Amino acid sequence: MNDPIATNPSLYRLLFENERVRVLEYLDEPGDSTQPHSHPDSVMVTLSSFRRRLRSGDREVDVALPAFEARWLDAQQHAGTNIGSTATHTIFVELKEPADGDTSSHRLGPSTS
Repeated sequence: MNDPIATNPSLYRLLFENERVRVLEYLDEPGDSTQPHSHPDSVMVTLSSFRRRLRSGDREVDVALPAFEARWLDAQQHAGTNIGSTATHTIFVELKEPADGDTSSHRLGPSTS
């Protein structure tokens, strides 16, 4: 796993960690990009409205999210670029416990379910 704090230390910050969860803050400016990194299953809370382009292998998806929403993020590896005109500010609550059953999702980026 490519830890986002290690690959992007100027953009990710550890807020809290225990044996069950890790909570990260992410903050960037328009035009900023991340190096490839991984997230386990997570809940993402948007603190600002933003637009991002996420890339994973040969897949790419653009997402536009409003402020103050909670979204599910399947475990994934990706890199991203702020393609909007506002800062990206989010909180990630990363789950440390593995999901039961098949966790091989092909979804890239956040979802509402």
